[in-house]
Amino acid sequence: MTTVDPLPDTLAYDLHVLVARLDSAADRILRVAHRTTYRRFLALLAVRDLAPATQRAVAERLDVSEPSASRMVAILAAEHLVSVAPDPGGGNRRRLTLTDRGGELAAACAASLEGRLGALLSRAGVPYRAYAGQTRTLVHALDTGP
Repeated sequence: MTTVDPLPDTLAYDLHVLVARLDSAADRILRVAHRTTYRRFLALLAVRDLAPATQRAVAERLDVSEPSASRMVAILAAEHLVSVAPDPGGGNRRRLTLTDRGGELAAACAASLEGRLGALLSRAGVPYRAYAGQTRTLVHALDTGP
């Protein structure tokens, strides 16, 4: 009788496990250190990176529905982290920008997560610069097509 390892021994599987664990850890870190969630942090980054952003663009960046993005924007606006104004181009679009408070929170959260990831890489003996370069290369490859 042969024993079968119940977990697939593949890079794809390991990568999914890693990302899921990093996401969970990021959420715990941000809840404790900054009283926010990882999802809210990602929304703040989307608004920052797309500035000036629209709800539709944020929804696309986060790969969520527009109603989900609308709910998130409402929460961020209520917390004075995001400013919402009519889009100068008209229509139903709304222009989103980070408030000073939102920018400070996004920067503080990014610094916390970056520091923790740097410590993890160091503990694992993985060179930070090499890992960052490889990760950017993979992200770019995904952005440029199949």
